[in-house]
Amino acid sequence: MPPADPITETRFAVPAMAGPACGAGSRSDSPDPGGVSGERVRADGHSEDTMNLRLPDDLVAVDVLGPPDGHGSRGRHQEMDRPAVSSTRTGEPSRPVSDPRHGDLLDRVAEWGPADTPAGAFRLVPVRLERDLPLISRWMNDPAAAAFWELAGPQEVTQDHLRSQLAGDGRSVPCIGVLGGVPMSYWEIYRADLDPLARHYPARPHDTGIHLLVGGIADRGRGLGGMLLRAVTDLVLVQRPSCTRVIAEPDIRNTPSVAAFLTAGFRFSAEVDLPAKRAALLVRDRPLRHLL
Repeated sequence: MPPADPITETRFAVPAMAGPACGAGSRSDSPDPGGVSGERVRADGHSEDTMNLRLPDDLVAVDVLGPPDGHGSRGRHQEMDRPAVSSTRTGEPSRPVSDPRHGDLLDRVAEWGPADTPAGAFRLVPVRLERDLPLISRWMNDPAAAAFWELAGPQEVTQDHLRSQLAGDGRSVPCIGVLGGVPMSYWEIYRADLDPLARHYPARPHDTGIHLLVGGIADRGRGLGGMLLRAVTDLVLVQRPSCTRVIAEPDIRNTPSVAAFLTAGFRFSAEVDLPAKRAALLVRDRPLRHLL
């Protein structure tokens, strides 16, 4: 796409500030879900896999999402649901993200640098399996996160999920969120225009998606979800000049997650049926960045 803390599941679903890791369907009254938007495409073949999708650079999809004031196509109106992004099955030999032959689809996330927030300096650090797997697996086994990310179980479950991204072409980069020097959240920054999600909305080239999971219970329910989502979205728009908007798709049931994204400056655009969930399509536009 867990408790309501918009940092629990952002691959896309953000729970409310006082809930589980951000993800779709976080159960919380608080505006800070624990799992940010995101919905994992299943490996059992039941969900679509369009990670081999290629969009010409000059292709600009017609934007029928409507302007920030809410006009345009709409559906019925998470922080902890499963990510909707597929990982990396392209039908071609996998290449490591660092391989210069395929370029960098997300403008070198590792070099983005820190963001200043009211809670301290925040940085996205790309995942290293040998260092981060135990921590991420523990977070995924929290019942609040497991309900939406569906990665509970032995470490191998989370390991497979991470490896599929790390061995791919770089269209999805898993990261640890470090706040004040302390690892406290899991993020996935991905190319929404090259994701299965692009089949369900009028994608534009370089649309960038976010998935978030707030790991520790102590970090949930404090308003960190919306605050960090705003900071990371700002980073995306600054570091990716070709990106005109950031996309999220939390589970429509995850009201805390939806609330966290709205707090971070996203607007509700539509309700869409994805392979594993009914999602709220949320958008943050570049023109609004300096107005928030």
